[in-house]
Amino acid sequence: MKTPFFWQQKNAMARILYPLGKLYALATRLNLKFHTPQKVTVPVICIGNLTAGGSGKTPTALSIAAMLQKIGYHPFFVSRGYGGKLKNVLVDINTHTPEQVGDEPLLLARQAPVIVNPDRFQGAQTAIFHGADIIIMDDGFQNPKLYKDLSFLVFDGMVGYGNGYCVPAGPLREDLSQGIRRAQAMIIIGEDKKNLKSQISLPTFMGKIAPQRPQISSKKVIAFAGIGRPEKFYQSLKELRFEIAETIDFPDHHFYTTQELENLIQKAQEKNCALITTTKDFVKIPQKLQANFHVLEITIEWQDKKALQEFITQKLLTRKD
Repeated sequence: MKTPFFWQQKNAMARILYPLGKLYALATRLNLKFHTPQKVTVPVICIGNLTAGGSGKTPTALSIAAMLQKIGYHPFFVSRGYGGKLKNVLVDINTHTPEQVGDEPLLLARQAPVIVNPDRFQGAQTAIFHGADIIIMDDGFQNPKLYKDLSFLVFDGMVGYGNGYCVPAGPLREDLSQGIRRAQAMIIIGEDKKNLKSQISLPTFMGKIAPQRPQISSKKVIAFAGIGRPEKFYQSLKELRFEIAETIDFPDHHFYTTQELENLIQKAQEKNCALITTTKDFVKIPQKLQANFHVLEITIEWQDKKALQEFITQKLLTRKD
């Protein structure tokens, strides 16, 4: 789904849904309380968050995996494979489809091996069998099955934690204070517009989205996305000085039909525009149609990459088995 507008405000709609949000928070608390996380033989890093919707977890996870690879680690991602049908598989980007393993695992697999399994502990065991010496969880902070040696909370600096209510009244997946107690550090993507550093007492690392300009001859584009906060994608295009003729939003994790893609191609031809989308959406476009679409690649630029790397390695060195 697309992030509801009222998640940023304590308005009438949010207050009506507030009791349901309290029940959601209670369910999360009980799920965590009555499960004992299981430890595996290698360190586990969780790139998590406290909010639903796009906060920048996946590009953060990709960046940290690349960081670890450069210093000699062999990280594996463990993902639940949202929307996919296969379980406990090593993702093969050449043969697996989004319908089989989900969209994010295909994106993650471009950087490091990915095991898809809703049971994160079993997934981690499978990753170790295949040679992982460190596990990275993209999401899963509220999952109680696998013990986490280091948990980062990722926030979008523009929106923070919204109105402070839990789903469906607000964006929080659990009570703010409860989540903070289980984390070891915070990552803020973008400018800290909500003053999170003054509210949350955790070691904090700052990063920003760095869009890589695609080679498109036309500056006029039709942009589409099926992500939690597509407006961030559109803003990146504006910063790159593209002229956006039209934006088209799809639900988060949307699987595109051939007809939908052909309709987009026809629309672009009629308006003499280029079609552009996100990396997460591009992996869901069949290879035979990909030539009709452009993709906006993004990376994370860290304010102090050395400090983040040292923080991670120090935590891994002091891990207790």
